[in-house]
Amino acid sequence: MADKIKVGFLLLGGCAGCEMSVVDLSEKLVDALEHIEIVFWAPTVADVKYNDLESMEDKTIDVAFIDGMVRLDEHIHMAKVMRKKAKTLIAFGVCAALGGTAGLGSLHTKEDLFQKAFKNTPTTDNPDGIYPQPSCLVDGKYDLTLPAYEDKVRTLNQIVDVDYYIGGCPPHHSHVGAAIGALVSGQLPAKGSWITNGKAVCDVCTRNPAKQGGNLARTMVDKVLRTVDGTPDADTCLLQQGYICFGPITQGDCGGSCLNVNIPCRGCGGPIPGNEDYGAQALSTIGSILKDDTVTAQLMEKYPNLAKFFYRYALPSGTLPKRM
Repeated sequence: MADKIKVGFLLLGGCAGCEMSVVDLSEKLVDALEHIEIVFWAPTVADVKYNDLESMEDKTIDVAFIDGMVRLDEHIHMAKVMRKKAKTLIAFGVCAALGGTAGLGSLHTKEDLFQKAFKNTPTTDNPDGIYPQPSCLVDGKYDLTLPAYEDKVRTLNQIVDVDYYIGGCPPHHSHVGAAIGALVSGQLPAKGSWITNGKAVCDVCTRNPAKQGGNLARTMVDKVLRTVDGTPDADTCLLQQGYICFGPITQGDCGGSCLNVNIPCRGCGGPIPGNEDYGAQALSTIGSILKDDTVTAQLMEKYPNLAKFFYRYALPSGTLPKRM
């Protein structure tokens, strides 16, 4: 039997949901373990320390999956360490690939965020307004440290060279299985590519008029609704009903999971390959199908912060925000 592929997992600034999608492979993961050996999985699963990774020889790990966005100096350091130890590095999930929902924090100052988290919430008891500090001497002898908080959220490829990308929040477990299968078989795309089925959410959506034999003529959106305004018809395209859906511009590796439960796509799958600014593409696409100025006004009323709406998962990766 050929040598097993040595695999590592590293969580940066995230919720570990991407790694849970690996666990969700269930017995398929057990089958994959015949071909792969997990040599590092921190801090989520294994009780190993960062210096265990630092002490490995460079290029020890065949393929490393890094999930989570970059916000702390600790994230920067460990991303660089993993890059040295891995022959191939995958940005695993939308946080690592595009910045994720936490990336919207870049629209606020660090002071704003700290005030919200540590001072100005009803459940916070912090009369002295004490913030976490990178270092603190306790009782004159205990030097305690915390990672330093960076000014902006960054994507993984803004810190290190990334070989491949996988979208999703989290990635759908079936797609993770397909990605691991491609890894085991050696059938990976060209470096820098997204590992994807190459289809948009609309292509896998059962509501797509093309799949229902309906009218394929371009339909302009004549109203804007949110799901709190009512229950969408389960058989009709959400956009045609007025519910803003990013299915046309989002990778469909999820199989249309949100649409299957009557929720519009919000773009966690990442952009269709070839698009370098997801939010700008979303704005252009949705803007082009609004019927008139009245509908545009409805959009702005329903979604008063369009930057957060269109860049929900992708702000740190966008070229447009960097120019503002």
